Amino acid sequence: MTRLVLASASPRRLALLAQIGITPDEVIAADIDETPLKDETPRYLAVRLARQKAEAVKAVGAIVLAADTVVAVGRRVLPKAESEAEARACLRLLSGRSHRVYTGVAVKTPSGELRDRLVESRVAFKVLGASEVEAYIASGEWYGKAGGYAAQGLAGRYITSIVGSYSSVIGLPLYETANLIESAR
Repeated sequence: MTRLVLASASPRRLALLAQIGITPDEVIAADIDETPLKDETPRYLAVRLARQKAEAVKAVGAIVLAADTVVAVGRRVLPKAESEAEARACLRLLSGRSHRVYTGVAVKTPSGELRDRLVESRVAFKVLGASEVEAYIASGEWYGKAGGYAAQGLAGRYITSIVGSYSSVIGLPLYETANLIESAR
């Protein structure tokens, strides 16, 4: 079997892969600049970052799997919240409205060919009261999460609907990922 390298240190992505019976042989976090380019749309950003992460990891003869998740309201990309102020601003923006979650997945084959997929999901939030926002901020769960929330955690109680792939909203669309890996073998 061809070795599989996951270009991410995300415990969520490891857990999602395990859910479908895939265990990477190695995990090497890709270190790239994730700053959006001028006028770059959220969907292109997600795919570009996934592709750059796959390219950044050097693993001769292996399949390299990478992904990136982008949360957007219109063309506005929400940050991976690094401060309470950022997370609070994200939650206030998401309150009572729908937004899109784009996850780009890329696989670098052993021959160096890059293949990718983009999965788009729509997520709707209930109107959040100030006390709900503050309780979520106090949880710390938002830290480092695209859009300042984790659908698989406490924020799940604020989501009124998801149209698309739940696993993609968490960070890795399982159907597309499994197909990309299989086609790269």
